[in-house]
Amino acid sequence: MKSPAPAQDLDALILREQAASLFVTIRGAIYSDSVITLVFGAVMYWQMHRMVILVWMAVHLVTLLRMPAATAHFRDAEDSQHILRWIDTYCRELRINSAGWGAAPLLFLPDSLPLVSVMTLVLMGMSMGGTIAVAPLRRATYNLLLPMMLGLMLALLLHASLLNVFLTCCCLVFVVAVLHFARAQHELLTASLRTRFEKTVLAERLEEQIRATERANQEKTRFLAAASHDLRQPLHAIALLGAAMERELAGRPEQAGAARLMRAVNALSLSLDTMLDVSRLDAGVVPADRHPVALQGVFNSLNHSFVNVASEKGIQLRFRATPLWVESDPQLLGRLLSNLIDNAIKYTQRGGVLVVARRRASEAGLHDSEVWIDIRDSGIGIAPEHQSRVFEEFYQVSNPGRDRSLGLGIGLSIVKRLSHLLAHPVELKSVLGLSTRLRIRLPAASPQPMQAVDPAPPRSLGSAPWRPSTRVLVLDDEADVREAMCRLLRSHEIEVEVVSSETEAVAALDKATQGSNPFSLLICDFRLSDGDDGLQVGQALSQQFCNVPLLLVTGETAPERLQRVHEAGVPVLFKPVSAEGLLHAIAAAMPTSTSPAMDCGAGVR
Repeated sequence: MKSPAPAQDLDALILREQAASLFVTIRGAIYSDSVITLVFGAVMYWQMHRMVILVWMAVHLVTLLRMPAATAHFRDAEDSQHILRWIDTYCRELRINSAGWGAAPLLFLPDSLPLVSVMTLVLMGMSMGGTIAVAPLRRATYNLLLPMMLGLMLALLLHASLLNVFLTCCCLVFVVAVLHFARAQHELLTASLRTRFEKTVLAERLEEQIRATERANQEKTRFLAAASHDLRQPLHAIALLGAAMERELAGRPEQAGAARLMRAVNALSLSLDTMLDVSRLDAGVVPADRHPVALQGVFNSLNHSFVNVASEKGIQLRFRATPLWVESDPQLLGRLLSNLIDNAIKYTQRGGVLVVARRRASEAGLHDSEVWIDIRDSGIGIAPEHQSRVFEEFYQVSNPGRDRSLGLGIGLSIVKRLSHLLAHPVELKSVLGLSTRLRIRLPAASPQPMQAVDPAPPRSLGSAPWRPSTRVLVLDDEADVREAMCRLLRSHEIEVEVVSSETEAVAALDKATQGSNPFSLLICDFRLSDGDDGLQVGQALSQQFCNVPLLLVTGETAPERLQRVHEAGVPVLFKPVSAEGLLHAIAAAMPTSTSPAMDCGAGVR
């Protein structure tokens, strides 16, 4: 539905609906009017024996039967001009029909009081019933009521008597009362229609706004994914070249500059990895492995991670010892609590942060009991108007200058996603200028006899012991990335060959296989030149050349593409990749034997 001038548009819709309500009553009104005409005419003719009654009956029935044909074109009406023409036609036919009833007392008003009473009651009943039917349109009310009742009142006055004058007065009061009733009914129906259409228009506008918001969100997601990919590509090359440079400059004065460069690169990589975590959680590729977990082990690990940070800032960080167990994923729970504690330390200038766990009866009735983990700080607090937004991405209350030391404003949005993933509700209570309390509610679990004291740290890059592969083939369309990979791997005494396309990769793999010196690992970028899909290309090359192990490296962060990689089950690294992370991943992806393709034979295609 289009929305030009709202008032004009609504008036047109209301008029059309009023006209439609009249149209649906035509057939039933004609049937009932025809029956009443026949019965009334027969009674009058039986009592008065006048031929004019039969003539009136015939003429009136003819006018009734022509009304459906005269108004049928409303079915095809689409604009206001057609509706107004139909209303004019309807009112004209209604006026003719009403005039027919009004002519009856003028033509054959009975002399006896009983018959006069019968005629008066019939005309009043027809007027009242017809008025109720046509009340949605005020014009139709006047065209139905006035000709009929004016004819009756005129006939009574022409046959003047005390009784007839009294009946005329009664008819006049009746007309005024019916018109007042019809007006109230019309206003009520019009107001109801106006409210209905206003709600419809508002609903459609809201739907348009939702669609526009969804389009904007999709465009923002595509833009961020593209921007993230384009930023990760050169940063990946810088990280690898910097690591190679730092290794080459070991023991020389220039190593200090290389170390500072790597600290800056690592800080930027950490920021990009935080945004990647949001995309991975949105894509649903982070599974939750819930089982009984000892909270004391989680607290020990978190205390070890943050005690120095709090000490350097001059505040206290205390974890109250607890024997409680909960049903959760220890790694994801550690990440959730880590983000909350990190945020509390950042915004606490004096005092400290307290982490405490307590058992409570379950309020939802889903578990026998719950464990509440409270993180309390004596920080700056959060104003009530900001509390509903602190879990949004990039929203920071007290960081208008975007101080990088206070983070990017993504940590609490990750907390929100982890809370939903683990089904651990997070509650916020804060007093501006005094303190903040964040509470996580977890299902309690029974203590287990065999449980590691310290859970694994939050999920990160795979960390298998590094061992160099015999030969590595790198497929990447970025020249800088190929050079950086080649320089880094060779600095670690790994034999490496780099190619930029699938065709070159096929040729290199074929040559290596025929020479009985196959590659032990294929490292492939996800997005190749000309829009080629690195996942499909890498899997096809792996199958074609004796299942050579595949390691995927990508700068993609779009949730749907992350889901594809997750479903494929291929080891993946996300750019920018640190040197240590790349070497660990190569070692983890390597087969047990040194050269997995040795048994395949030469020239396998």
